[in-house]
Amino acid sequence: MSIAAKVTFVSCCCVSFGIIAYVHYKQSYDRQQLHLGVVRDIERQERRKAENVYILQQQIELTKELRKERAIQRTDT
Repeated sequence: MSIAAKVTFVSCCCVSFGIIAYVHYKQSYDRQQLHLGVVRDIERQERRKAENVYILQQQIELTKELRKERAIQRTDT
C-alpha cells in the first residue's frame, strides 16, 4: 500500500471514530436532558400541589371564620 492510501485509510478511521464518539455523546446528552425535563415536571407538579393545599387550607379557615361571623350575626338579631 502506498503512503497516500495509508493516510487516507487512517484518516477515514479517525473520522469514523470521531463520528461514532460524537453520536454516543450526543445520545447520552439528549437522554440526560430528557431526564432533567421529567425531574423538573415532577418538581413543578409537587410545587403546584403544595400551593393548592395551602390555598385550600386558607379557604377552609376563611369559611370557618365566615360561618362564625354569620352565627354571631344571627344570634345578635
